[in-house]
Amino acid sequence: MNQRRTFDLEERTTKFAKEIIRLCKSVPRDPINDRVTGQLAGCSGSVGANYREANDALGKKDFIFRMKISRKEEKETIHWLEIFDEANPDLHEKTLGCLREAQELKNIMSAIISKTA
Repeated sequence: MNQRRTFDLEERTTKFAKEIIRLCKSVPRDPINDRVTGQLAGCSGSVGANYREANDALGKKDFIFRMKISRKEEKETIHWLEIFDEANPDLHEKTLGCLREAQELKNIMSAIISKTA
């Protein structure tokens, strides 16, 4: 993979996780938001962490495996963003922006997996 692209996607997934953290911190604490934001912050951060691990993979098989984990975490992020949106409809526009980015990242990861396999 192109070194610049690798860096850009590492940077982009980190930026995405930071945006999710800001979104999570913007809601009041209550039992629902505590559960949803905890899940959302965790899986969104795992996307970039697993992508970075893929870039240091021990071989093609390991790379694909770690990319699939990263994509799985992105799918989970999409799920929790949809739940977050239900719990916090006043933040719908911000949530929608995060959902769009999550979907785009998932599509990029799917394309990388397809081209590598």
